[in-house]
Amino acid sequence: MNKPLYHFFTNDHNRIDQLLDKATENPGEVETNYYHEFRTGLLKHIKMEEKVLFPAAQKANGNVPLPLAAKLRLDHAALTSLMVVSPSDEVIKVLRYILHKHDLLEEEPGGMYDVCERLTEGETNTLLQQLEKVAQVPVHPFNEAGYALDVAKRTLIRAGFDFDKIVNAYS
Repeated sequence: MNKPLYHFFTNDHNRIDQLLDKATENPGEVETNYYHEFRTGLLKHIKMEEKVLFPAAQKANGNVPLPLAAKLRLDHAALTSLMVVSPSDEVIKVLRYILHKHDLLEEEPGGMYDVCERLTEGETNTLLQQLEKVAQVPVHPFNEAGYALDVAKRTLIRAGFDFDKIVNAYS
């Protein structure tokens, strides 16, 4: 199997990672244009999974949710919550950590992309066409209120991540 859906999504992971790398290549500063592209790219990627890939795989699985889908949705909520706050050094560290862990669950052999690829094998071309049509997610200016980071931290906890522990472990 040549895995067109797997490659579509893993190539997008690489593109998103490269945008984050470009946005943060100068220590202590964030290049806003690249970070905006990263932010909108990540949110669109999540939308493609949540609105197209995961529902198609669930439907092909007799409408039974895939076991890994619940964890990935919690990760998506955590990542989305971090897109609300300004990209401080700490936020960037946590983003990189979560993206690494999350992407492994999707990309590893037998991971979510392999499962989805297998379940939707007869629909690949249709799904790729749908994915190409997914629109960007509009973003608002960063929420600078102190509670925004607190909300993000609570969302991360629900997904199994501790913001402060991640920051302290990689300082």
